[in-house]
Amino acid sequence: MNANGWLRGFRHSSPYINAHRGRTLVLTLPGDAISQQNFINIVHDIALLSSLGVRLVVAFGARSQIQQRLQDAGLESTFARGLRITTEQQLPLVMEAIGGLRAYIESQLSMGLISSPMHNARIRVCSGNYVTAKPVGVLDGVDFGYTGKVRRVDVSGIEKLLDQGQIVLLPPMGFSPTGDIFNLSYEDVGSQVAAALRAEKLMMFIDAQGLLAAEGTLVRELSAAQAADQLSAGQVTGHDAELLKAACDACVKGVRRAHIISYLDDGALLKELFTRDGSGTLVSGDTYEQIRAARVEDVGGITNLIYPLEEQGILVRRSPEMLETEIGHFVVAERDGTIVGCAALYPYGQDDAGELSCFAVDPNYRRAGRGDELLAMIEQQARAQGFQRLFVLTTQTEHWFRERDFKAMPVQSLPESRLAVYNTQRNSKVFCKAL
Repeated sequence: MNANGWLRGFRHSSPYINAHRGRTLVLTLPGDAISQQNFINIVHDIALLSSLGVRLVVAFGARSQIQQRLQDAGLESTFARGLRITTEQQLPLVMEAIGGLRAYIESQLSMGLISSPMHNARIRVCSGNYVTAKPVGVLDGVDFGYTGKVRRVDVSGIEKLLDQGQIVLLPPMGFSPTGDIFNLSYEDVGSQVAAALRAEKLMMFIDAQGLLAAEGTLVRELSAAQAADQLSAGQVTGHDAELLKAACDACVKGVRRAHIISYLDDGALLKELFTRDGSGTLVSGDTYEQIRAARVEDVGGITNLIYPLEEQGILVRRSPEMLETEIGHFVVAERDGTIVGCAALYPYGQDDAGELSCFAVDPNYRRAGRGDELLAMIEQQARAQGFQRLFVLTTQTEHWFRERDFKAMPVQSLPESRLAVYNTQRNSKVFCKAL
């Protein structure tokens, strides 16, 4: 990258830096990731996020290390339902493998060589008994021994450490009130901790670029509902299914976004957080709130939403009959069964352009990002239809659109068919965004 390209990229990352400062992110790292050459770059990126004020929890796995330790001891591993059966004989070796890996991760996060990005980072890392576990028990007649699952998370204890600027490192182990130790799934630890902390994001590392479709293409985005449907239909299997289930569980319990990214791709974490397109698969929560295509039964809710704006002259009047006819152009933001936002995309294919129209958000939700989410959905649809630009006509909200990279354009730049019906009495300003 040349100097100007670096400078432009750094400047354009500032909105993302501001958005993530002070927010809690939970990262999950499989044991395989820690043995890769790119792991040191992940460590550097973790240090960078910490220096930018991001609150970080790192849950790591140790399956490959445990497997190697058991093999070295001449012990056989047994699995059921995708989980290792941990016997009493194996437990000390499991603890040994996890403890060694934890010490290694702490050592890498403690580096401060003058020639490395960690110079003067002075990262404080803390680990402890913040996860209470319970045994998996006996399933289908199989006793899983000392394999467990998360029972409870010490939220206040972790929050105090995060408030002090520490990175919280969580091993795939949990402890019971009876003093027992259990071998846990790191995906379960990451998902449950993210949900308990109400983390902004759950970042899950995998060996692929993200989740891949049957034809091998990257799945860019899934809602939690779509992900659950794919899991139920058996369309996702193996370790991908474990990751996707953990992502869904976190989103259902209040985590806004879960991201599945590659631990082999240098900078995947930063690209996912600080660029518009990201690098992996995004799973978004939609249990009680969602952005979706509008349906005919939404006409009443849209009418109620836009009526006050029509009365103020901000929006052009639309009758319920017109809305019903044009409902296929609309998307809505729905919260707990109520329409709190809407927007429409009208195509002008001959000009490779789309018009953003009837854009409205309930006043009670305008500071919660619904407008940006609606705009993102419209932009996604416009790109999918092959449009090169998106334009909007406005009389009172020009600054909102200018802040989102829309540029003022002369009225004459409108597509010919749209210019023909331009209302000169409203004297709307035209803004356009390149896609």
